[in-house]
Amino acid sequence: MRDTNDPAHRPDSVESRASWVAACLTLAILAISYGSPLLIVVGLKPITAAMGADRSEIALAGALVWIGTGAGGIPMGWLADRIGIRAIVALGSVMMAAGLAVSTLGSLLGLYVGHGLLIGLIGNGAIYAPLLIYVSRWFDRRRGAAIALISSGQYIAGVVWPSVFERGIAAFGWQATMLAYAGVVLAVIPPTLLFLKPAPDAPSLGAAARAAERGRAVLGLHPNLVQALLCLAGFFCCIPMSLPSAHLVAFCSDIGIAPAHGAAMLSVMLGAAFISRQFWGALADRIGGLRTVLAGSAFQAVAIGAFLLTQDEAGLFAISAAFGLGFSGIIPSYSVTIRDLYPSSQASWRIPTVLFTAMSGMAFGSWLGGALYDRFGYYAPAFGTGVLFNLANLVVVGFLVSRLPRGEKAVLTPVGA
Repeated sequence: MRDTNDPAHRPDSVESRASWVAACLTLAILAISYGSPLLIVVGLKPITAAMGADRSEIALAGALVWIGTGAGGIPMGWLADRIGIRAIVALGSVMMAAGLAVSTLGSLLGLYVGHGLLIGLIGNGAIYAPLLIYVSRWFDRRRGAAIALISSGQYIAGVVWPSVFERGIAAFGWQATMLAYAGVVLAVIPPTLLFLKPAPDAPSLGAAARAAERGRAVLGLHPNLVQALLCLAGFFCCIPMSLPSAHLVAFCSDIGIAPAHGAAMLSVMLGAAFISRQFWGALADRIGGLRTVLAGSAFQAVAIGAFLLTQDEAGLFAISAAFGLGFSGIIPSYSVTIRDLYPSSQASWRIPTVLFTAMSGMAFGSWLGGALYDRFGYYAPAFGTGVLFNLANLVVVGFLVSRLPRGEKAVLTPVGA
């Protein structure tokens, strides 16, 4: 007998066992697709040496992945609504594999085209945002937990792949490792798509989302102004978020820590992010996406500042784990916030737009870290700059949170629930 007290089994909910099957399949796809950007992170120093380039020039390739992923998500989210989620993600996986192959040609142009255009814009751009929108439509009560789960694919990739890539690069070189991973992408993602089913129809809209659909105020402001402030906040918070993610392995090598230990540190950071992301997702379901963004950003600000305090290996392992615990809930909570405040019909462009500005922050932060290193010869100025951007994020998010109705989380709630 069904438990009618279980929200997933109430008759007005779209959630079912199939919802969690869709989420788990999406998690598996993202755990593979998010391995691709990590190759440039783990291989930053050997690729720089092989090409005779500056570190910032190679870091720019990783930055272009984030810009491409964010920019590609906007048209790809729209296109997925018209040709189907399977077709759009299949296209993305093929383009991602092609991008890895093009990146092995040995030139900066090949690296930029392979990463920015193929891995980013047409690859992950056709995978991440469309799948996030797809899964958000399977859930109306535990959406925060579901989005947190699928977004953890990035951190599963971060736990599994850096050490594998480090060993592969050491044994076979970075180009052979990229080509091998292209084969993994094609072997796993397209077959998994056969099991994805169409998402159910959207539930009835709650008051906040109905107001947004009619163009009325959201949080007492124009809906698009709230959207713009969320985009600005996402850009600010992702600059500090990107610094350890893109430069941790190189930073460790600079201060005398073995590359294998630096890769392990990256895995610890992303492993902690995976574990804590489920907590942040549950918290978003309880207090709302916007308040969860504020809490996660405050935690991240403390952790990014801590990188300025030590170069001890054990201390850096602890700080990396703390940083992972803090930043993991931020980006999924922006998506939950959009679904809290706006109707499902607007998700296909509002969510990718927030993701684009956030990923642009990731790209800018990744490049900025390399540029500041090239200018000063060490990473302290980059981490200090990250703290300042994080504080700016807290100001913007704090303003929006201050406009939430007292004691309410402003979530999308089906009428009659």
